[in-house]
Amino acid sequence: MSRWIEPVTLTGEFVTLEPVSLAHCEGLAKAARDGELWKLWYTSVPHPDRVETYVTTALQWHEAIDALTFVARRKEDGEIVGSTRYFNVDSNNRRLEIGYTWYATSAQRTAINTEAKLLLLAHAFDQLKCIAVEFRTHWMNHASRNAILRLGAKQDGVLRHHQIGADGTLRDTVVFSIVAPEWPTVRHHLKFKLNRLPC
Repeated sequence: MSRWIEPVTLTGEFVTLEPVSLAHCEGLAKAARDGELWKLWYTSVPHPDRVETYVTTALQWHEAIDALTFVARRKEDGEIVGSTRYFNVDSNNRRLEIGYTWYATSAQRTAINTEAKLLLLAHAFDQLKCIAVEFRTHWMNHASRNAILRLGAKQDGVLRHHQIGADGTLRDTVVFSIVAPEWPTVRHHLKFKLNRLPC
């Protein structure tokens, strides 16, 4: 029996999204070191020493709950610069979340994230026929919240005390979504943004 979400490589002009494998561990560790991203307490970036566990867990989640993790490879130089994934997959209702997204500091504020979101959304809406795609982030992650809004997503609400962090803090989770009728306008907007961003 086939899965709703099968591993797939998504290719754009600036970035290629590849299904994660253990062969990507070294590249992911290098990307995490670029900006010491694991020190941001409100994100889930792995410490370079724990990247193999991060990848192994991602592969297990694909088998168990259909989550599909990608690495982002910058086309300009072939470097792995981050990761993102389809998560909270609900095949019966054709919904999923795009999350666990992080990028090396050198890849931030470039065309990479915008194009990656365009590729992921296009696959979700055009190929998987999603009726809605969610984005979730920590209430304290203001940069992420603003970035999600800039994509064209709308805020659905806040899940108060939604999770307990590894450090014991309580996370309020902000939920955003794009629904299928909005996709043509969002796609047009993202393509417009891509023409104005540095590579």
